[in-house]
Amino acid sequence: MTRTQATPTFEMTVDLNVLEHLGINLYSNIAAVLTEAVANAWDADASSVQIRVDPNSEWIEIEDDGIGMSVDDLNGKYLRVGYRRRDEDAEHGRRTAKGRPAMGRKGLGKLSLFSIANVIEVQSSKNGDTHGFRMSVPGIHEAVQEKRPYHPEPLASETLTVTRGTKIVLHEIKRQRLGKGVSALRKRLARRFSIIGQANGFEIKIDGQPITAADRGDLPKVQFLWTFEGHEPEANTISHVMERESLSARFDAWDSAWRVSGWLGTARKPKDLDDDEAGNLNGIVVFARGRLFHENVLDRLNDGRLYTKYLTGQIEADFLDADDQPDIATSDRQRVQEDDERYIQLISFLGSQLNKLEKRRNEWRRKHEVEKAKETSPALAEWLETLPEGYRKSAETLIAKLSALPVDDEDDRKLMYRHGILAFERMKLRGSAEEFVTSVESADRLLAVLADRDSLEASLYRDIVKSRLDAIRDFQTIIDEDAKERVLQKYLFDHLWLLDPAWERATGSPIMESRLTTEGVLIEDMTEKERLGRVDIAYRTNAGKHVIVELKKVGRKMGLLELVEQGQTYVDKLMKILREQNQTSPDIEVIFVLGKAVDEEASNPDRLKSSMASISPGSRIVHYGTLIRGAQEAYSRARRSTSSKRSWTGFEVAEV
Repeated sequence: MTRTQATPTFEMTVDLNVLEHLGINLYSNIAAVLTEAVANAWDADASSVQIRVDPNSEWIEIEDDGIGMSVDDLNGKYLRVGYRRRDEDAEHGRRTAKGRPAMGRKGLGKLSLFSIANVIEVQSSKNGDTHGFRMSVPGIHEAVQEKRPYHPEPLASETLTVTRGTKIVLHEIKRQRLGKGVSALRKRLARRFSIIGQANGFEIKIDGQPITAADRGDLPKVQFLWTFEGHEPEANTISHVMERESLSARFDAWDSAWRVSGWLGTARKPKDLDDDEAGNLNGIVVFARGRLFHENVLDRLNDGRLYTKYLTGQIEADFLDADDQPDIATSDRQRVQEDDERYIQLISFLGSQLNKLEKRRNEWRRKHEVEKAKETSPALAEWLETLPEGYRKSAETLIAKLSALPVDDEDDRKLMYRHGILAFERMKLRGSAEEFVTSVESADRLLAVLADRDSLEASLYRDIVKSRLDAIRDFQTIIDEDAKERVLQKYLFDHLWLLDPAWERATGSPIMESRLTTEGVLIEDMTEKERLGRVDIAYRTNAGKHVIVELKKVGRKMGLLELVEQGQTYVDKLMKILREQNQTSPDIEVIFVLGKAVDEEASNPDRLKSSMASISPGSRIVHYGTLIRGAQEAYSRARRSTSSKRSWTGFEVAEV
């Protein structure tokens, strides 16, 4: 270029092809499209928006009673792509005449109508003047090809029917984008606005029926609810909620104007959040200025923990759409620019609140699900009661997790409980019960653990048998070494299965033992015990049976009459106590554990048998040596053949 040449002039133009990207191909569903039309009605200070859908899906009509538009408004605002109301309308751009915060911002929303219809008619009335026009996708395409401006076709005055506000009629509907009908549309629109209702003076109707907050369908699915400070749902919408707690509405370091509102909740089962019409409710929607701003912020949290499968919620965060800050909504207003500091702060805040939520939810689930499971399965309740305190909490967590897995048939759930208990007992013996409970995060993972049930049960019973044989050897050592009486007593009563394998679940009764001590049956005085040649006596209950076990010193020689007299005294006093508790025919057994045989065992076994029966049916004498040999034989057989496991152990879960 020489110095004498003129400076070139440059010009930027926008082709009508932009409509292909910003309108016709930008939106994918009818709810998103109608959201833009409803938002425009809100900005026009409408109190009511009427949506009517042709039963044959030939047309859709959206009519509002807002301030309407003049010809200049239609040309300068509605037909002007990119009109930025908040910046260009000094008087009511950010706040409407009614004081509403304006929802519109980019000036692109009206183009979304082309996503679902090929022909659009717009008519509007303002200050008594009514005007309208028709736009069509073929007409726009023709203007694009001829590289000329597009001029919508004016509507004849006799076809104009609106007398107040604006009416938009969509023709030549693209049926593939209509979704699943009016009922589904009602639910989906309800989930896109938080300003619906009398409190905000704004009503949306579809075919004459108002959309309500109840149409959102999420809150009725909630079992546990967390509300942000200052947010109070209507009482009738949360009457079913089992537990509720409040969460902070902001970080302390935030700007004073920054805070959130709304609620978070968890369903009892993930499938409860499946809604064929409203879509999957497993997500947290974010509103700003009363309209959907982000469809599901939960996806952005990258939290893969199990509890997220139960989450739903609605959060209002107006600071994401502040007038004096850059617009961070994407063109379709379904998502946001994720590198914006406001959004990053929201994600950080939600993450901190969800950590608190998960911890509380686990506590509540263990409480409620375990109680529910115990009500439906008494055997499960009985099993939990047999566990030491250290294991019981882990077991309750396991039951709560199993109850939440997606199983429709209750018989299948009981089967799952049964297999879970087997696995828990197996892992408990190996010292890894807590690890097993933690691993149960899904049905697939549980099935992997329980893939071979027979092998699992066999290995469980092998472990039980091994531990029992080890215990028998330890007991033999205690007797052979003539251990202190208290050691002998404690060991036997900690391993009552040595007396009878069916006594796996026999339990003590501190209250009853106290009563027996008062009655003089249980003796705490060591001098008196030595006089009687007694190691100790203890009381147990087992499946409705009352069992009194009397231990004698290994070297003490007892007479039959002495045993009968003691046994009858025990029974009489226990009967007295039980009758006071309205047990008129209790089943009582007295078992004497001796080191030396009584004479009648060899000389007169019939007399021995009748004497024991005179104490109470089932009463008997057991010898330390015989007890050990019998237990060794039973558990050695069991070790050789786990197929007989139900006959040699009281660990029974078949009826859980």
